[in-house]
Amino acid sequence: MARIAGVNIPTNKRVEIALTYIHGIGRTTASRLAAELGFPPERRVQDLTDAEILLIREKIDRELTVEGDLRRQNAMNIKRLMDLACYRGLRHRKGLPVRGQRTHTNARTRKGKAKPIAGKKK
Repeated sequence: MARIAGVNIPTNKRVEIALTYIHGIGRTTASRLAAELGFPPERRVQDLTDAEILLIREKIDRELTVEGDLRRQNAMNIKRLMDLACYRGLRHRKGLPVRGQRTHTNARTRKGKAKPIAGKKK
């Protein structure tokens, strides 16, 4: 099992798909990486040599922000908004949708499980 950026990527999958197991690498980035390194699309991770895995690891370390660094960066961006007390920061702080969605109905993912309100029956 190959280990890239602190993640064990599956050996029986194609290189393009296996790279998407790393947080911060999607299908487009994975395809671009594989093409730049000269791997054919049908190449599987189990067929890679140690040198090729090292090549992938170095390219990702050099060019991309992934895993822990990316998570930390996102958390710092949200913390910055909350410290500024701007509208988006206040929405994050209250646990409400940030991007203008309605909250009268829906928004259950952000608001959490519905809480019953006493005395609402007619």
